[in-house]
Parts: sequence; structure tokens; C-alpha cells
Amino acid sequence: MKQEKIISIRTKLLGVILPVVSIIVAVLVGFSYNISRAAIKKAAENLLNTSVENQVSEIEAWLDENLSSISAAKKSIETMRLADSQLQQFLNGFYGYNSNYPQGLYLADTTGNMMTAVGSVKTETDPTQTVWYKEGMTRVNIGITSAYTNAEGEEVISACGILNDYSGMLKVISADLSLQKISIIVSSLVSMDQAQAFLVDSKDLSILAHRDNSLLYEKLNESKDVFLQDVAKRLQEDDLSTIQIDGNLAAFEEVGGTDWILVSYVPVKAVYQDVDKIRSSMIFIGIVSILLLALLIERVVYVVIRPVKGLTKAIMAMTDGDFTVKIHARSKDEIGVMGRCMEKYAQTMRSMIASIHGVSSKLYEQADSSNDVSGQMLDASKMQSASMRELNQTVEQLSVSVNEIAQNATTLAMVVADTRENSVQVNEKMKNTVDVSQKGKADMQNVGSAMRDINESVTKLQEAIDRVGQASEEITNITNVIGNIADETNLLSLNASIEAARAGDAGRGFAVVATQIGQLAQTSAESAHNIEKLISEINGLVRDAVTQAGDSIASINSSSVLVNGALQTFDNIFENIGLVSKMVHQMIDQVEQVDGVASNVAAISQEQAASSQEILASSDTMVEQANHITGNSESVANEAKELTESAMELARQVEIFKIGEGES
Repeated sequence: MKQEKIISIRTKLLGVILPVVSIIVAVLVGFSYNISRAAIKKAAENLLNTSVENQVSEIEAWLDENLSSISAAKKSIETMRLADSQLQQFLNGFYGYNSNYPQGLYLADTTGNMMTAVGSVKTETDPTQTVWYKEGMTRVNIGITSAYTNAEGEEVISACGILNDYSGMLKVISADLSLQKISIIVSSLVSMDQAQAFLVDSKDLSILAHRDNSLLYEKLNESKDVFLQDVAKRLQEDDLSTIQIDGNLAAFEEVGGTDWILVSYVPVKAVYQDVDKIRSSMIFIGIVSILLLALLIERVVYVVIRPVKGLTKAIMAMTDGDFTVKIHARSKDEIGVMGRCMEKYAQTMRSMIASIHGVSSKLYEQADSSNDVSGQMLDASKMQSASMRELNQTVEQLSVSVNEIAQNATTLAMVVADTRENSVQVNEKMKNTVDVSQKGKADMQNVGSAMRDINESVTKLQEAIDRVGQASEEITNITNVIGNIADETNLLSLNASIEAARAGDAGRGFAVVATQIGQLAQTSAESAHNIEKLISEINGLVRDAVTQAGDSIASINSSSVLVNGALQTFDNIFENIGLVSKMVHQMIDQVEQVDGVASNVAAISQEQAASSQEILASSDTMVEQANHITGNSESVANEAKELTESAMELARQVEIFKIGEGES
């Protein structure tokens, strides 16, 4: 037998303890790192928010300073009500006065006239269309405009407002502020390493101030930089909370009084670079600790489990059947107790194996004798089982034949009974058919008489229609005469009218009578014409009626011939049905005789089938008992053979063990 590979306890302990310790160290390092990372992130957010707030405060202070200065100048002009020459001197005094707006103050009225300081390069073709003028007209107090490009091509913002100098014309006073100072504030006041900031106009998302001059006045949503695009989305959503965007921690702050938003950001790597160094140091220390701990555990385990090796060798020898080994257990711990128990077990097994060896020899002799006897019983039972199976097959074939005869006889009796019932039903149907045929014959005779009456009626109708046609011809002749009379009367009335006209006033009354007679003649002619039309239509209808009457007479004559033929057919059917009825009565008598014979045969066959089933059941029981005896004999023979083999195997197994020369 191939010996399996042994894995030492030391290897198992190290394989369990070291992974657990490694996982604990990794969890501690990860937990410490996450706590440190969260604390540093919170501190970075606070520092970034503080930085952006300071920058916004500086920008607001710078804007307030300039707005206050320009507002004071505006108030002075409005209070002193200066003339144009004095106003020009006032503007000249502010030229170059403040570095934040070196071009000084300038103003423009609604007509487009513009006043600037002497020496100023500020020019406008149409001041009323400029950003500073349009936004200045919307407020009385000085305010900041959006960033724009002035006529000189510079990107500036303007502080402007309405000026009321009581000259009777509305004016706007303004000053251009350079964004250079704001860029310096945005770029220089960042209080974190690697942090940057830029100023954005929230209206059009353009960059007003940035450390990188190439990005100035670029729109965030049109930039190719992913970070700037994400910042644009945050500003469009009006979300100014501190958040991590595209690997940068970003903070947002609005500049009061303007549409500006200051965005300050720092790379996340720069925020976490210190904690990442600490994490690397902790990982290195953890790995070194795990290695030292592994070495310590290995030495301790070696010292503890060294006695187990001797005990393991003794157990392996016992496994191979060698109980002659000696076990020396000196320690008083669990391993020592185990060794002493194994020594006692080896002694017990040596005495037990010696006893089993003697018993196995006697068992082998008894099993061999039982095997011979069981073989003889098995042969006898097989012969008896074969004889019983042959007898059972013969009885079974006999039972099958008797059952088939009984089934056929029963089927014959059922068929004869069904035939008898069907014959009775056929007899009743034949009687009904005879009655129906008699009624059909009488009905056909009545139909023939009715057809003859219809023929006579149609003939009389045709004669009446002929007389109507003759009368209509006479009426047509009369209407022709009436028409001729009407024509003559009309001519007479016309002649009378002519004669009355010749007679003058004496013939006026006669003319009226002649006119009435003419109208009457015309009416009579029209009526005769209408009567003639009606007579013509009546003649046409009469001719159609005559034609249809002739067709009806022909159809009636044909129907009469068919009815007579059908009457003869019914006579033949009636005679044939009478003959069939007699034959059915004869068939019923014969079927009743066959039914009696079939019932007797079926009863006898069923009795024989029942007897054969009882014989077959008894035979089956005998075969089953014979098979059971054969099975038991075979089981006894197999068990005797297995017992012999077991005794031999037991003897071989016992011979494997070594228990010493004196004891074996």
C-alpha cells in the first residue's frame, strides 16, 4: 500500500497562525490608514475653505476700496454742481491718481458725448452702446460690470453708475479697473502647497483670473480640460459645496456684490502624500513583525511537538501490524499521557491477536464443512424448482386456452343479444316507415288534385286576361274618336274666334264662348291622349300576364307529371317496405334461438375458466415456494462460501501482525 504524504503539525500551525496574524496586521494598517486619511481630508477641506474665504475677502476689500473712491468722486460732482470746465479739471485730477484705474474717471450722456481726462487714451465711437454705459444706466450707486474687452483691446471691468449733476441731462460716470490686481490676489494668497485658484464669471462661465495666462477669458464649458468641464457643471447646477473632482479637492466661494465665484483646488495626491508615506512605513513594519513572529512561532512549535514525532513513528508501525514496538513516555503533559495509553494499547492488542489466531483456524474448518452441505442442498432445490416451473407452464397454457374460450363465448352471447335488440329496434323503425309511407302516399294524391285545380284556375285567369285585352283595344278606339272630336272642336272654336274678331264689339261675347270651347276641346284631347297612354301600359301588362300565365301552365303541367311519378314511386316503396318488415320478423325469431345457445356456452366457459384460475393459483404458489427454497439454499451456499473465505482472510490478516516469538 502506497504511504500517503505526511504534513507535519508544525507546518499546519504555521499555515494557520501566520495568515491570521497577517490578516490582523493588514486590518490594523488599513483601519489606521482610513482614519488618518479621513482626518487629513477634513483638515485639508477646512484649510482649503479658509484659504478661499481669505482670497474672497481680499477681492471684496479691493473692490470696496475702489467702489468707495469712485462713489466719493461721483458724490462730489453731484454736490458741487460743476460747470463743464470745472468738471474737466476734476476728471484731469483723477488721471493717474489710482493705479487700480490709471485712466481715471470718464462719463457720457444720452446723446453720446463723452468726457475723459486730458492725457487719457480712453475713446469710444458710440459710448451709449458700451457695456459700462448700458449697465451704468441700470443703477444709481456705483457697481461692478461684467468683464469685457474695451476699445483698446484690454480685458477690464468697470465701476459705473448714473451721475446727476443737475445739468438737465442724464449721464453715466465710470472707471476701468484692471484685473491684474485680482489675478495677483487669486494666485498669491493660496495657503496650501500645490494648491491653485481661479476666478470665474458665473454668467458666462469665463475665467477672469488664473495663474496660467493662456486660460484667461476661456469659457469653462468650452474647455478641453476635464476638471474645468466638471467645474462648469457644478456651477450650472448652483452646487458650491466642497467636493472631490477629477482627482482634485475643490472649494467654491462667491464674491459679494458680483457674479464672480472663486474656485480653489488642490490635487488629492498632494493632500494624502504624508499619510501615504505613513501607510508605507506601517506596511514595512508589519511585514518585519510578521517575519519575526513566524520565526518565534516555529521555534516554540518545534520544542512543543518534538515528543510527538516518536509517538507518530510507533503508531505508524502499529498501523503496519508491528506491535513489537516500545513507547517511552517521560513527560507529564497530554503528549505523555497519550504515549502511556498507546503502550498499554499495544500490549492489549498483542494478547488479543494471539487469541484471534487460534479461533480463526477452528472457524476455517467448520466453514469448509458447511460449504459442502450447502452445495448438496442447493443442487436438490434447483431440480425441484425446475420441475415445478414446467408444471406451472403447462397449467398456465391450459388456463390461457380456457380463458380465451370463455371470452369468445361471452363475446358471442353479447353480440347475439345486441343483434336481437337491434332487430327489435329495426322492426319498430319499419313499422314507423310503413305508417309514414302511407301518409306520404295520401299527401302526394292530395298534391296531384291540388295541381289539377291550379291548372284549371290558371286557364280561367288567362281567359279573363284575354277579355281585358279586348276591352282595352275597344277603349283605345273610343279615345281615338274622342281625340278626333276634340281636334274638330278646336278648329271650330278657332274659326269662331276669327269671326268674333271680325264682328268687333258685337262678337266679343261670342269670342269668350269660342275661347272656352277651345280650352275644353284641348283639355279633352289631352285627357284622351293620357287615357291612350294608360291603355298602352295596361296592354303591355296584360301581354306580360298572358306570357307568365302560359309559363305557369307549362310549369304546372310539368309538376303534375312529376307528382304522378312520385306517387307511383311511393307505391313501390310501400310494397318493398312490407316485404322487408316480414323478413325482419323472421330474423328476430332466429336471433332469439341463437341467443339462448350462446348464453349456455358462455356460462359453461366461465365455469371452466374459474376452475383453471384456481389450479393456476395453486401452481403459482408451489412454484413460488420452490423458488423460495432454491433462493434460501443458494443464500446458505453463498454464505457458507463467504464464511470459508472470511476465515481464510481472517487467518491471513492475523498473520500480518507481529507480537513476538513467544506469544505467536
